[in-house]
Amino acid sequence: MESNATRLRKMGGRLTNKDMDQLEQWIGTGPKSFTLLYAITRDGCNATTFHQKCDNQGATVTVLYNPHGSVYGGYTSESWANNGGYRDDADAFLYQLYYSKNPQCTKFPYNYDGNATYTAGFGPTFGSNHDLETFQGTIKKTQHFFALNGYMSIGGSYDSQGISVNQINNGTMNVTELEVYRVADGQRRIVPNKPWRKTKRWNKRFLHELTEDIVSFKPIPNLDVTEARILMIGPVGAGKSSFYNTINSIFRGRITQRANSGSAEQSLTTAYTPYFVRERSGANQNFLLCDTRGLEEAQGLDVLECNYLLEGNVPEYYQFNPASPISEDTDGFVRNPTPNDKVHCVVFVMDSTTLEVLPTKIIQKMKSFQSLMNQKGIPQALLLTKIDKLCKDVQNDVSQVFRSKTVEEHVEKASQLLGLPRGNVLPVKNYENEMQLEDTISILALLTLRQILYFTQDYMENMMDKMAVVRRKMEKVNVKN
Repeated sequence: MESNATRLRKMGGRLTNKDMDQLEQWIGTGPKSFTLLYAITRDGCNATTFHQKCDNQGATVTVLYNPHGSVYGGYTSESWANNGGYRDDADAFLYQLYYSKNPQCTKFPYNYDGNATYTAGFGPTFGSNHDLETFQGTIKKTQHFFALNGYMSIGGSYDSQGISVNQINNGTMNVTELEVYRVADGQRRIVPNKPWRKTKRWNKRFLHELTEDIVSFKPIPNLDVTEARILMIGPVGAGKSSFYNTINSIFRGRITQRANSGSAEQSLTTAYTPYFVRERSGANQNFLLCDTRGLEEAQGLDVLECNYLLEGNVPEYYQFNPASPISEDTDGFVRNPTPNDKVHCVVFVMDSTTLEVLPTKIIQKMKSFQSLMNQKGIPQALLLTKIDKLCKDVQNDVSQVFRSKTVEEHVEKASQLLGLPRGNVLPVKNYENEMQLEDTISILALLTLRQILYFTQDYMENMMDKMAVVRRKMEKVNVKN
């Protein structure tokens, strides 16, 4: 696996073009280029190393990234040195760019007290108090961060603007990265982020290719399956129904709302509802997207009902009743399900904006469902919705989804949450506010659906192999008899 240091060298640092634009604006003397001099994940968190790499380099900006998603630091137009004492710098300032992952652009001006930076054998240090002292000596990485032994007490040499230290660094000096960039005059070359997941070029041709791949999907012959059954499971409001509506809209050529969707405290979907995806001609695709009641902490789908769904015992359009769970005595209960009734792939659906506040009981439910699915060998994907709300670049252009570091980070978190491979976590933006189809939204949705169908096809191939093994065993028994 590629190390953080390797990634850092390739990227030239974590500071984004947008953040450089903001720093450039605060510096206020025209276009600037930013060159990474020092990064603790690459070079080690050591004061001597910092001075070796950053002394006598002219203007620099120091950037700290903490585990809470806050980004802050300081700028000085004077060179760092290791000769002791304070240095004045009329152009120096401290700043914050993000607080707990949310943009929070604040400049903390220098008050001209002669103590802009401290040039002794510390890491980057600003102010007489010190307003920002990063570290002394050597700091080893513990777990997933560096516990810096410095501190922050803004309000001495720099104006705090009425913002407390806790509102800047979350009350901690733990950092996942600390970088120092040389800042020089000149127009910087904007290098777009490399995609973290590669696809073909997004255009009409690719959209047509994806559509054709999905239309051509058919269950494997000899399985007695006419339509693959894909079960969608997720918390209330995650976007299960909206995903079906999105896929159906693409094939119908207009925005459709067949599945009831929207925002509510309790699930708007109350029945087990298998949906066909229909083309404009009215022809159905060879798969069903099966919607079901949203997961809730105190009620909703439980392990037994999930097992019945997977096995095909739940009748279509069955109304879930929290007060009376389905049983073998329920009217319409399918006692002898066929391969066509059973679930061939499960898609967990999660709202990407609520991953960190998802109730523990909901997560536990999903993991208990996973245990059942793993026992049965049923493949699982995780649909990560509302990604446009994570990142403005994606909000402006959905085709930027696989270049967004924010989306990538949420894919990683979702992967860890359910223990699924990252390749099984599929970001998507559903049609919600749109009045007409947009190619980029459609391409991403179809990319997601095609991957789900690939997983489904893999499962069916496994079913065929198992059937072949059973058939061979029976043939051997018949020969003996």
